[in-house]
Amino acid sequence: MASENGELTGAGYINHHLSNLTYGQLPDGTWSFAHGAEEAASMGFMAIHVDSMVWALSLGVIMFWVMRRVAKSFSSDKPSKVQCFVEALFDMAQDSKDSTFTKQAKNVWIAPMALTIFVWVFFMNLMDLVPVDWIPELAKLAGVGYMKIVPSTDVNVALGMALAVFIMILYYSLKIKGPVGFAKELALQPFGKYLIPFNLVLELVGLLAKPLSLGLRLFGNMYAGELIFILIAMMYSAGLGLGVLGGVAQLGWSIFHILVITLQAYIFMMLTIVYLSQAHEHH
Repeated sequence: MASENGELTGAGYINHHLSNLTYGQLPDGTWSFAHGAEEAASMGFMAIHVDSMVWALSLGVIMFWVMRRVAKSFSSDKPSKVQCFVEALFDMAQDSKDSTFTKQAKNVWIAPMALTIFVWVFFMNLMDLVPVDWIPELAKLAGVGYMKIVPSTDVNVALGMALAVFIMILYYSLKIKGPVGFAKELALQPFGKYLIPFNLVLELVGLLAKPLSLGLRLFGNMYAGELIFILIAMMYSAGLGLGVLGGVAQLGWSIFHILVITLQAYIFMMLTIVYLSQAHEHH
C-alpha cells in the first residue's frame, strides 16, 4: 500500500519486502512477472518464485565450489584454515550420524548428505544478516520490483527440501524393509493386527508429519526473524531517537540471529538423520 504522495506506508513496506519476484501465467493467458500480491495469487500453484530459485541455486553452487576447491587443495602437512574449518564441519556431520543413525545399518551417503544439508541451509539462512534494504534497492534500480534474498523464508523452498528428504525416507523404507515389510510396519504398529485401521491412521499421520515438521519449522523461524529485521528497519525513518534505537536493536538481533540461523540448519540436518535412521530400522 502507498500513501497519497506515492510513498510506501508501513504496511506497504512490510508487504513489499515479504513479496517474491513471481513469474507465471495470468488469468488472461499471458505469462509475465507479477506486479503485486494480487497478480501473484492469480497465477495459481504453477507460479515460480524466481528470486528464491536463483538465490537458493546460486548459494548451492557457491557451497559446492568452496567444498571442491578445498578438496582439490587438500594437504595433510600444511592444511589451510578453510580446510580445517571444512574438516571440522565434516567431523560434526559424521559424529551426528554415528550418534544417531541405527548401528545395524550401513550407509556411507548419510554423513555427506547431512553435511550438504547443513551447509546449504546455513548459507540460505545467512542471507538474513544482509540489511533488508540493500539488495532490494539495488534490484529496484535495475528495474526489478521485488527481491527476497533469503530462500529459507519462502515456504516453497523449505517444503521443497523437506519433500526431497521425504522421498529419501520412502526410498530407504522400501529398500531396507521391502514393500511387504514397510506395509506391515504401517498396518501393524503399534497395536497389532486387531487394530489395523487405527494403526494405519496413526502411522500415516506420523509419516506425513515428518516433511511438514522439517519444512515448516525452518520456514516459520526464518520468516519470523526476517520480519523482525524489517520492523527494525522501519525505525530508521521514525526520527533520530528511534533510528539510534533501531541501530542498537539491529545489532543485538543480528548477534542473536547468528545462533538462530546456525541452530535451524543443525536441526534440519539432525531431523533428516533421525528420520532416515528410522527408515533403516526393522520392527
